Amino acid sequence: MAAILAVTEQRGGSLRKVSLEVVAAARQLADAMGATVDAVVCSSGPVEGVAALGNAGADQVRHASHETFTLYNPDGFAATIASVGGGYAAIVFAATAMGRDLAPRVAAKLGVGCATDVTGLGTEGGAVVVTRPVYAGKAIQQVRLTGATAVLSIRPNTFATGSAAKAGTLQPLAVPAFTARVTVTAVKAPAQASLDVTEAPIVVSGGRGLREPANFKLLEDLAAALGNAAVGASRAVVDAGWREHGAQVGQTGKTVAPSLYVAVGISGAIQHLAGMRTSKVIVAINKDKDAPIFKVADYGIVGDLFEVVPRLTAEVTKLRAE
Repeated sequence: MAAILAVTEQRGGSLRKVSLEVVAAARQLADAMGATVDAVVCSSGPVEGVAALGNAGADQVRHASHETFTLYNPDGFAATIASVGGGYAAIVFAATAMGRDLAPRVAAKLGVGCATDVTGLGTEGGAVVVTRPVYAGKAIQQVRLTGATAVLSIRPNTFATGSAAKAGTLQPLAVPAFTARVTVTAVKAPAQASLDVTEAPIVVSGGRGLREPANFKLLEDLAAALGNAAVGASRAVVDAGWREHGAQVGQTGKTVAPSLYVAVGISGAIQHLAGMRTSKVIVAINKDKDAPIFKVADYGIVGDLFEVVPRLTAEVTKLRAE
């Protein structure tokens, strides 16, 4: 029986949320092909959350343990995955910082093509067919992956996780000899980012309508009032140096799909919409009633954000205190 390999990610000994999405995408593809799903975990020790991979759809979890795998090891990870990758019908990565670097490395070692930023999966005549946005989301491309193994990376927050109730049995995976040409010495989160926008259930994002960097304090206060929320930003804000790149939401930033997305002072350029339009509930606050952001918003407030946001923060704080 054919098999699909899902490449998971861990950080600090804990499985990242996107790993469950990768397994879910692999499960979707496997069900269409009548295949099984193996998930691979690379680490230097036990990883918290691995047990959840079975519920996400993994028939088997292969653990590659190596003393240098505490942090992302490009050469070691690529060598390990490529050593078994040729035996799989497809290898699925996440289109994260790690996945964007690792997927092409593995594809090159296997001598096959690589499709990135995939938002849809299917099969046609036994081949894997993927859907991916191009031209900043203005067009959708369908790509048929030929060759013995299809290598692809999925856009985070695109594939819903569910309960597939598979075995998820843990098996060791041998790490082959490799030469480390690149060494990751540390992974540091930006000082302002207490919660990653891709992981947060609530995201409050700001644009040039905030006028200056200091006014992001309004959004930080609202995020604190809402609780378990991250502060995001538009590309214009990041390019101006007001916020770090890790907070950027959009085509050239991060794709988010929180339960609640609040866009403050963001006009809604198509590049920004490409990164947040799959949010479950979208609230837009903008003084321009014709701003494109209102076309995708579930709720819209036309008004001065410097009046609306403080009042909204006060009401949320009052409500949570009751």
